[in-house]
Amino acid sequence: MKEFMLFIRTNGDHIAHMSPEEQQAHIQKVAKYIGSLTESGKLKGAQPIETGGAIIRGNGGAFKDGPFNESKEIITGYFHIQAESLVEAKEIAKANPIFEEKADIMIEIRPIKSVEGIN
Repeated sequence: MKEFMLFIRTNGDHIAHMSPEEQQAHIQKVAKYIGSLTESGKLKGAQPIETGGAIIRGNGGAFKDGPFNESKEIITGYFHIQAESLVEAKEIAKANPIFEEKADIMIEIRPIKSVEGIN
């Protein structure tokens, strides 16, 4: 099994426009998705990420602090999964009910390198 990070990218809070009932239905769909990944042994962790924070950029010992994003797109959550291959990781990502939303949403899939001596 390989490990992958799935980064959820949106143009802000994709559920802010929903009614409380729609938000609850969305949460239930995501909980079911997370439950199925947990039962199958594919999920290692998942959490939403707050929209605030900072980016620290370094160059030759000098650091700059600030929002450096050129777009309004932000990472709003992640899933740390296990899959046999990138193909399977893509299928897991495509099954995420977040794609049922009317917002512009993307999931970035990144394989995790295994480096000896770390963890």
